[in-house]
Amino acid sequence: MPVLRSSRFLGVLISILLGLILLVPGAFAITTEDFPVARPEGHVFDSADVLSRVSRSQIEGRLVELGNERLDARLITLRKLDYGVSLSNFGISLIDRWSTNAGEKELPLLVMLIDAQTKQTVVLADTSLRSILPDALLQSTGRTTMNKPVVGGERYQQASFEAIARLQVVLDGGEDPGPPIETFSAIKETNIPSQEQTQSSNATLVVVVLMVVGTIVPMATWWVFSR
Repeated sequence: MPVLRSSRFLGVLISILLGLILLVPGAFAITTEDFPVARPEGHVFDSADVLSRVSRSQIEGRLVELGNERLDARLITLRKLDYGVSLSNFGISLIDRWSTNAGEKELPLLVMLIDAQTKQTVVLADTSLRSILPDALLQSTGRTTMNKPVVGGERYQQASFEAIARLQVVLDGGEDPGPPIETFSAIKETNIPSQEQTQSSNATLVVVVLMVVGTIVPMATWWVFSR
C-alpha cells in the first residue's frame, strides 16, 4: 500500500510539473487584453523593463512636447508577444482598444512600439492623423530611425529620442529629415608600418640571414680544411 500511494503521488506530481512547463511559454506573452481599457496617465509603458527611471522620465517629457495638444504620443516596450501576433497588429489592436474607450477630450493616438525580444520597432498612428503623419513616414521611422539603435546595441533611449525628433520636425511643418545617415570612418594612409608589416619584414630578414649563413659557413669550412 505505501508503495502504491507513493507511485500515485509521484504520478500526480509529474502531471503538475508537465502542466506548468506547458503553461510557461504563454505565461510571459502579452496581449492587448493585459493593458487597461482606459489610457494610462503615463506616456511610457515599459513592460519589457529595458529603460531606466531617468530614461523613462526624459522620454515622457519629449512625448508630451511631441503631442503639444495635437495628438497623444505613447512609447510601449514589450518583452514577448503572444504566438502568431505581429508587432503591427498588436499596435493596431491597442489603438483601437484605447480609441474605442476614449473620452471626448482625448487626442488621437501615436504609438511607438519596441519588441525587446525580436528587436522589432514600429510606429503607428490613428487614421485621423494620416494627413500630417503619412504611413510612409511612420513606416520609415519605425524600420530605420528607431530600429538601427535597437539592433545595433539595444540603445532604446536613443531610438526613442531620434524617432521623436524626426516626427517633431514634420509636425512643426518642416521637411522630413529622413532616416539617419550611415557614416563610415575613413582609414588614413600612413608611412608607419603596421604590426603585421613589421612582423612580415622581420620574418623575411631571418630567412635571408639563415640562407646566407647556410651558404657561407659550409664554404668557409671547406676552404679551411682544404688548405
